[in-house]
Amino acid sequence: MPEIVRIAATQSTVREDPTDGALLRESGDEVRALMRQAAKDGARIVHFTEGAICFPSKRVMSELGPDEIGPSDWTKADWTALQGELDQIAALSRELGIWTVIPSVHQVPDTRPHNSMYVLSDQGKIVARYDERMLSTTKVTWMYSAGKDPVTFDVDGVRVGLMLGLDVLFPELFTEYDRLGADVVLVSYASSGGSNDHIGVQVRGAAANNTSWVSLAATADPNAGLASGVSGPGGQWLVQCAADGTPSVAVAELQTDEVTKIGRDFRQRTRERVGL
Repeated sequence: MPEIVRIAATQSTVREDPTDGALLRESGDEVRALMRQAAKDGARIVHFTEGAICFPSKRVMSELGPDEIGPSDWTKADWTALQGELDQIAALSRELGIWTVIPSVHQVPDTRPHNSMYVLSDQGKIVARYDERMLSTTKVTWMYSAGKDPVTFDVDGVRVGLMLGLDVLFPELFTEYDRLGADVVLVSYASSGGSNDHIGVQVRGAAANNTSWVSLAATADPNAGLASGVSGPGGQWLVQCAADGTPSVAVAELQTDEVTKIGRDFRQRTRERVGL
């Protein structure tokens, strides 16, 4: 019998100042409201965008001040307020009985933090963490330490992989998750101004190439040209969030079936035959 899991892709407001505890609390409130909506809609997993609590600006964090880009001074961040929001999100995951994938900055002793995704179980426990690997020039030069490894976790028999930020631009990472048996890959991406249509193309292409589902959680921004949603194994959007860029939730039912298994087995046999 196929395994079935309902997943909620969300789009939420991205705020850029981690030194402002009030803004962090606003983001946390919005995240929790979307969690409640996802649970009401029957989701088992709710998936949030990069920067859902905060997407720190290079200018806000620069140790040289907002007029000159330089190394980030992470002592300026309100880490206590940030942790408080994460704790409340974890508690709500347990209360609602849903899994939550929430990106956040992850502190690392004596070095730059990671840009990360936390996986919170339906018991409100952190069971996995993924660190963005393919950092932008700005991120790697001034802000973060790069991650190294893929991360998967299982919910109700469905295997889930994680990607963050510019990871979405690298097809080899989707191939890596295909080899690891991921049925769905969750991509969290903070979109910027201007056209982001190419991100949607990347997502749908990866889903089709790997006969898997891909959930995209993007920014709630009417100017970004990118709505969150879930692509099916054929590369088509199954559901999408509000096209006007407002904070919203879209829920899709993922079902592992013979099409997925046959496709994955075919790719594995063919790669082995040609030595890839």
